[in-house]
Amino acid sequence: MKIAQIAPLAERCPPALYGGTERVVSYLTEELVDQGHDVTLFASGDSITAADLVACCETALRLSPGVVDALPYHMIMLNEVVRRAHEFDVLHFHIDLMHAPVIAPFINRTLTTLHGRLDSPDLYPFYRAFPDIPLVSISNHQRRPMPPVNWISTVYHGLPKDLLRFNPNGRDGYLAFLGRISPEKRPDRAIEIAARLGMPLKIAAKVDRADRDYWHAVIDPMIKSHRNVEYIGEIGEHQKAEFLGNASALLFPIDWPEPFGLVMIEAMACGTPTVAFRAGSVPEIIEDGVTGFVVDDIDQAVVAVERARRLDRAKVRARFDARFTAERMARDYVALYERQRALAEQGPGSSIKGATTVSQSLAL
Repeated sequence: MKIAQIAPLAERCPPALYGGTERVVSYLTEELVDQGHDVTLFASGDSITAADLVACCETALRLSPGVVDALPYHMIMLNEVVRRAHEFDVLHFHIDLMHAPVIAPFINRTLTTLHGRLDSPDLYPFYRAFPDIPLVSISNHQRRPMPPVNWISTVYHGLPKDLLRFNPNGRDGYLAFLGRISPEKRPDRAIEIAARLGMPLKIAAKVDRADRDYWHAVIDPMIKSHRNVEYIGEIGEHQKAEFLGNASALLFPIDWPEPFGLVMIEAMACGTPTVAFRAGSVPEIIEDGVTGFVVDDIDQAVVAVERARRLDRAKVRARFDARFTAERMARDYVALYERQRALAEQGPGSSIKGATTVSQSLAL
């Protein structure tokens, strides 16, 4: 099958450091190539891929100091996608909504995975104007705020099986926080949990420009006042196995409707259990008492950490292998691609609205 993957341009595929959507696009693209498909990746020019790469900007935009506005580069990409759309059996978009006005002539050969939160009121008028775009969610919870739209499936993210090695011990006895320093990610909760347990906490996270005030006003003073807390900064892919694998548990103390939470399955791949707050996709990803614990407050989190340290790390890894590999993710998407291709062959007016959820058999 000839497949186009259209990625955001903020990060390369895969990202050099932090980056969720582009990382998933990369895992999916490489697995599709391994499975024998003819894949073209529209992405930044510094992306690394076995697919045919169409470079839509020279380097990833977030790390390009001369770039002020990302929109022109995405318009350049969309122009190239439309020009070449006839070449592909299916076009898979990962850029939220900016392609909606240009895909009408070939909409039945597309699907769009929405990677972000969907509770903005500004999305309502948009999706009322474009109700027929075939959409894929990354968790069932992610769908809840949306008006009626053309959901065709939920497909959970996956990682390459050999990306992060299993660590049977978590030998260094610390708690881990990995992600972004932001109010919704609640690193302050992680610091309080570790302090109450008297355990070391290592924080590997980036600080975006939008969150610098929060960092300076809240988190940096907390780190400086707690000797058990170490701030490492932003880490890359090759450092994750050691950082997560050597931890006793990952803390995921979020306070927002997390659409998926890639770090939870990264920890799972290492055999490291997660203590996560009940929000967004968390109850869909974490199997309570198997791969970690889902909690509602800090008191419960403190108790859950002690219980998580006694979980069988081999079983944590086994659940990753069963539910969250890139191979499974690609199979789910290929099933959707085949249905979209068949739909396109039926001609205009065909619909598969209300399709069953591809990953439903993997849900808790």
